[in-house]
Amino acid sequence: MRKLVLAVLLFAAVPAICGDLRINLPKRTRLTPVQQLNREGVNALKKHDLAKAEKYFYRAYLIDPDDPFTLNNLGYVSELKGQVERAQRFYELSGRQDSETMIAKSSDPKLEGKRLTEITGTGAGRELRVNHGNVLAMSLLSQGRTEEAEDVLRQTLTIDPRNPFTLNNLGYTMEAEGNLESALRYYNSAANLRSSEKVVVALDRRWRGKDISNVAENNARAVQHRLETEESVADRVARLNLQGVSALNRNDRPSARKFFEQAYRLDPQNAFALNNMGYLAELDGDQETADDFYTQAKQAGGANQRVSLANRREMQGLPLAQVAASNDEGAESNLEAQRQARIREGGPIQLKTRDNQPVIEPAPEVAPASQPNQNPPISEIPPQ
Repeated sequence: MRKLVLAVLLFAAVPAICGDLRINLPKRTRLTPVQQLNREGVNALKKHDLAKAEKYFYRAYLIDPDDPFTLNNLGYVSELKGQVERAQRFYELSGRQDSETMIAKSSDPKLEGKRLTEITGTGAGRELRVNHGNVLAMSLLSQGRTEEAEDVLRQTLTIDPRNPFTLNNLGYTMEAEGNLESALRYYNSAANLRSSEKVVVALDRRWRGKDISNVAENNARAVQHRLETEESVADRVARLNLQGVSALNRNDRPSARKFFEQAYRLDPQNAFALNNMGYLAELDGDQETADDFYTQAKQAGGANQRVSLANRREMQGLPLAQVAASNDEGAESNLEAQRQARIREGGPIQLKTRDNQPVIEPAPEVAPASQPNQNPPISEIPPQ
């Protein structure tokens, strides 16, 4: 069997990724060009020369784009550079290769003698599966797909419920969704593990090089401060709107309605709350009310603020006024379509209330039929 050079990442974190470099060296065999380039790349990584290592791995990739070791190494380099989406693609490609190659030597003795597919494929060990799950979650977070990231992280947590990186990442995700109480719980759980594993790659560059538990502890402290100080109506409305959008993205409409209505009651002039109430009206089929809410949202204070989370990803990052205008156009278009449909149907016009219920008009009063007068006409009697 062939013996290849491999750098294997075993520990994960998202938004922080931490890992040990696992080096597998061939025994008493002549190296192929791909093997030689991978070994040179690993040696460069040992000297912390990331740019040089990447060049070696890419040269190996050009020779054999299907080599699973090269793909894994390129994924590792991408992680170190913070390119989590690219790392995820390389890891997936590496895991698809049906390689029976055995790992001859590794800095982690547990890997020696194992097949490569046990590490990169579907049968990968617990630590690597946690790593891959976290990498995928960080990729989703970077795209604003927080609900999908939450699902991935919760699944990853079942693999290792005490992984500090997964716990910290769930805290980060909860915070992004406006659920500060849950964020605080996850951050505290990660901090209480007192892990000294280092953060290598993170969405927040300030975390790099620090112990993951220290990072989680600082995050917990920041969230606690927010809970104690951000008690203004505007802060509470913003969190409720975030929670409502997150619930909607999970197809939890009852919870979304509850959050949106709470936000609207707190501040009926809030542009985001008005827009979200318009969306609820659309879900109820009340296009006219939706149109009214969208019009108010465009004119409300704060309409120029940008949307951080939306149920339509193309709307994220746009000013709220632009989103409300788009929604308003859609509502008006739906109203016109309904009007045209009624015209085509013909028949009498049916009046309806805003909640789409028919108006029952009272029956017109019918005047009683005239009856012949039983008394003779009376006129003044002339004097005799």
